[in-house]
Amino acid sequence: MSDTLLSLILVGTLIASLALGVWVSMALFITGLIGMVLFSNAPLGSVLATNLWTSSSEWSLAALPLFIWMGEILLRSRVSRDLFEGLSPWLRSLPGGLAHTGIMASGIFAAVSGSSAATCATVAKVALPELQKRGYDEKLVLGAIAGSGTLGLMIPPSIILIVYGVAAEQSIARLFMAGVLPGLLIVALYMGYISLWSVLNPSKVPAKDPALPFMTKLRRSGSLIPITLLIGGVIGSIYLGWASPTDSAAVGVVLSLLLSWWFGDLSWASFKDSAIAATMSSAMIAFIMAGAAFLTLSMGYSGLPARIAAWIGGMGLSNGTLIFALAIFFVGLGCFLDGVSIVVLTTAVLLPTILQAGIDPIWFGIFLVMVVEMGQLTPPVGLNLFVLQGMTGRDLWWLSKAALPFFLLLILALILITVMPQIVSVLPSLMYDL
Repeated sequence: MSDTLLSLILVGTLIASLALGVWVSMALFITGLIGMVLFSNAPLGSVLATNLWTSSSEWSLAALPLFIWMGEILLRSRVSRDLFEGLSPWLRSLPGGLAHTGIMASGIFAAVSGSSAATCATVAKVALPELQKRGYDEKLVLGAIAGSGTLGLMIPPSIILIVYGVAAEQSIARLFMAGVLPGLLIVALYMGYISLWSVLNPSKVPAKDPALPFMTKLRRSGSLIPITLLIGGVIGSIYLGWASPTDSAAVGVVLSLLLSWWFGDLSWASFKDSAIAATMSSAMIAFIMAGAAFLTLSMGYSGLPARIAAWIGGMGLSNGTLIFALAIFFVGLGCFLDGVSIVVLTTAVLLPTILQAGIDPIWFGIFLVMVVEMGQLTPPVGLNLFVLQGMTGRDLWWLSKAALPFFLLLILALILITVMPQIVSVLPSLMYDL
């Protein structure tokens, strides 16, 4: 059976399953089962049971539900309100004024959430009514919230970086550190755009609020201290080598519970809701990863991934051309699949090609997350657009146009980390060995 026919059978099965509305994880298992029947005589039951266990028993995966739970706990606390109140005194004097608060709040909340949708929904719930009340341009505000919500995928602790690290067998701690500077770069680009837009469209920007005395700013910023300590404890312990990502995730959950209790937001109902939500999200991701691992195993029997990697390697593409082609490919996938599905579907197939081309797998992980971020802003499956559609009632096309400038800024950030890979590699290179 030719490689082309093998590929068509597997891809056709996967696409047909997804088109029929089958869960992504089940579609992966179905495709894997067909691959096993075609390529192997191994006992399906034994292979499936062994694969399910090995794909879900990685110790590093324990960080996944813990970081998700930490974000769910804080989502139900007053942290988001405190972020807006603590940041606004310092940002009101910039061009664009309080329009920057959504971006800064997203960057900070991303550092304790790890989820794009959770970051987008939380910041929109707090910042949007306040900014609309003050007369800020709705399209600019919603575009900024949609774009900055993607920071939940990049700034550690990122759920999708954990998924990639397990799939690619890379250090999750180093991936976390590699995502810090690109995340800050995206924040800077977004804030730069809002400042420039505000200068060019002064009639659409409300008058600046009166300046506040320095001590008043400091007092209002006191609400940022708890969340700053939490972020410093989680990320700093990983960077200094004091704790693994899993250890720091457990500490983060405990600190989040303490913060929620301190703020008076912790109740049995909120505790139960956060635990159930984290369990559901973690189970969904775990099933997708298990299905992808089983599909990868069945494809391994055919030798197809190795032949595809050899074929791409034999084309003699330069690294720049390869990266450009992969960026187009991933952005296209992002129009139809969520980020976790994209990562688990493609990592095992593409990683041999990436390694053969001499591309750093840590850098490639950040590249992959950045193009997946773009998918959060592209219809028909742009998750951040769906979140804002449900909260504002605006149609998907209007929201897509509002988010377009921020989508283009993500492309610029992608170009910058490609031209200057040190943006990604400098912090991991300075880390203590874990």
